[in-house]
Amino acid sequence: MIGERIKQAREAAGLNQRSLAELAGISAMAVSKYERGETTPSSDVLLALGKALNLRTEYFFRRTDIKLDDIDYREHEKLPAKEEKKVLADVLEQLERWVALEEFLPAPWSTCFIVPDTVQGNITTMDEIEDVAIALRKAWNLGLNPVPDLIDMLESKGIKVFITRYDGHKHFNGLSAKVGDSPVIVVGKHWAGDRQRFTLAHELGHLILKGRLSTDINEENACHRFAGAFIAPRDSVIKALGESRKRIEPQELFLLKHEWGLSMQAWSYRAYHLGIITKAAHQAMWKLYLRQWKKAGKEPGEAYPQEQTRLFPQLVYRALAEDIIGEPKAAELLGMSVTALHLCRKMECPNEVAGQ
Repeated sequence: MIGERIKQAREAAGLNQRSLAELAGISAMAVSKYERGETTPSSDVLLALGKALNLRTEYFFRRTDIKLDDIDYREHEKLPAKEEKKVLADVLEQLERWVALEEFLPAPWSTCFIVPDTVQGNITTMDEIEDVAIALRKAWNLGLNPVPDLIDMLESKGIKVFITRYDGHKHFNGLSAKVGDSPVIVVGKHWAGDRQRFTLAHELGHLILKGRLSTDINEENACHRFAGAFIAPRDSVIKALGESRKRIEPQELFLLKHEWGLSMQAWSYRAYHLGIITKAAHQAMWKLYLRQWKKAGKEPGEAYPQEQTRLFPQLVYRALAEDIIGEPKAAELLGMSVTALHLCRKMECPNEVAGQ
């Protein structure tokens, strides 16, 4: 078991056996033997490995029978094997901590994801997706206003959201999966907030629209439409832009982006899909994007703030406050030392912990 844990942690850190051996001050052959289960590392070696991998030694004894099922990368882009291993190992490590926490939590603290009965069952046109998005917002009591914390909202509905630091490859646009009956969505840590939010809403679209689309509707395109419609619902878009426009100023799109957490490009698509601007006007905006913004690698102006996961640490501290778990377990689940946990409990988190 320990060998499997060492291998998973090494892959999550993006290291090969030789690199890990150098960091831990042991031989690459020793790492290889540990991972194959031929020998067992001593307590001193486990401490060295934990330090090299920035993990507490308890990690190496955590259960290993948890797995991700139905893994699906957004837009079906295939990551190179090495990059995929890093992403999946990182997500599995976060997932294991979630499952370890849930073993202590009272049942009322948990929420199961359920598609509301009011969501339309048979979707035959792309325009009907607008109604689906509004129906879902109504069922979840979101109204028609911006949702400031999309991750927090999704987690409150039973969807596990993980943010991976291995998000630099051009083919990684997020993924969805399942663990048991719980949906999982993964986004990149270093993405701009509007990109994170669109991926979150896109993957939510797969959960909501699955089995509801007619055979002539492309599911990826449908989820793109759903993402925009869920983040910025139809009536709110029309209120912001009007029913008919010849053109839209880029500054308008920038301000709307920061109000709703939807990119300027996606706002142009919303205006086109809802018939507010013509195809020609939308294409003119698209040409501007290709000519100026895409070359810079980002949209102009200040980026939209990134999303954060809050439910997991919140539940850890709640369990700690109610004496369901002790400080050593809480520190392990939060991935920090007991000393750092003491400081966090006094609202004095070290910078390296506060920035996680």
